[in-house]
Amino acid sequence: MSTLTIAAPPLLSPQRLAVSLMFLANGFVVGSWAPKIPEFAARLGLDESALGLMIMCFGIGSLSAMPAVGAMISKNGSHNVMRFVAALTVPCLMLVTAAPTILTAAAALFLIGGLIGGMDVAMNANAVEVEKRQGRAIMSSCHGFWSLGGVAGAGIGGALIAIYGVYVHAIAASIFTFLAIAVAWPKVLADPPHHEVTEPGNAGAGPPRPSLLTAGAAVWLTGIMCLIMMTPEGAVLDWGALYVRQELGAGLALSGLAFGAFSATMALMRFLGDLVRDRFGAVRTFRVSCVLAMVGLGMAGLAHSPELAIAGFAVAGLGFANTVPIAFSAAGNLPGLPQGLAISVVTFMGYSGILFAPSVIGFIAEHTGFAAVFIALPLFLVMPLAFSGLMRHADRPAG
Repeated sequence: MSTLTIAAPPLLSPQRLAVSLMFLANGFVVGSWAPKIPEFAARLGLDESALGLMIMCFGIGSLSAMPAVGAMISKNGSHNVMRFVAALTVPCLMLVTAAPTILTAAAALFLIGGLIGGMDVAMNANAVEVEKRQGRAIMSSCHGFWSLGGVAGAGIGGALIAIYGVYVHAIAASIFTFLAIAVAWPKVLADPPHHEVTEPGNAGAGPPRPSLLTAGAAVWLTGIMCLIMMTPEGAVLDWGALYVRQELGAGLALSGLAFGAFSATMALMRFLGDLVRDRFGAVRTFRVSCVLAMVGLGMAGLAHSPELAIAGFAVAGLGFANTVPIAFSAAGNLPGLPQGLAISVVTFMGYSGILFAPSVIGFIAEHTGFAAVFIALPLFLVMPLAFSGLMRHADRPAG
């Protein structure tokens, strides 16, 4: 008597490659914007305050688009929404480069922020669908591709601008973005609309589903956890170098390693994170990651030398690497809520932390110093650690 054997899906399926390329393209556009900032500010005559307001236009655009894209995914699925928004991102760097006035530049930054933020929601929703179909974790490596794209965009962009100028750089970046999206385009996983309807008390239809109130509380709680986890990432990005230079006496080159060590270990761990999560489960991986992040931030805050602080940031990067990808997977699998809506809420709240919390941290640090800030940040991670049981939804089996 023969038995039917179902082959496991390939580790790198066409659908996984496609969504990974979308993450790469999105990160590349964001990374390509960073080296343009000095020329952008000089061309428009912006001082630090005005430049800060301009960059805020980018953040406001991102946060404005996320709920709208979540609603579109609920009605249409992530497949076509992601492809549509991704195609619109291709020329956006040219718009910022060619903007002749402050008003047009602000509008261009609002638009590019909206496209990047909307694409972020759509590609996370699509990655959750790929996880469901394949029955294995992929979200951490997708975020690893985003980090890789960001590093490549910033590094290549700086060299191109220095040698050929901002227009050649914008054209080259647009061509690379187009090629990545074009390769991914036909292979993107086609998913149905995500309008999951909850009917409490629907007897005879399998396990009881949670009420909308319960599901809503879970998604907002997951969003708060993401906000808390992404706030230290923004703090290290914006203030890590200043901390080791001003308070620990690091030189210019050494101070740059503060965020460099953090981002390098984060990218490395993201490419390993899916294997770790599949082996140990989402909840255990999340808890260990939280503890590592707390230890790393504490090391950095208590450090008496720049080298020890940089080592602390590296440990923190290992910890933070997989917390947000796991939370996104959990949000996309919360029963009783449309997937696009859940991910848009969590993304909105998480990116609020990385965009706006560093400004508050900077104000506090003026009175306390950055060492006290980095010592205090681990205390906030107690809340995600306490509610880490919610991450069990990230291990939801393939449907």
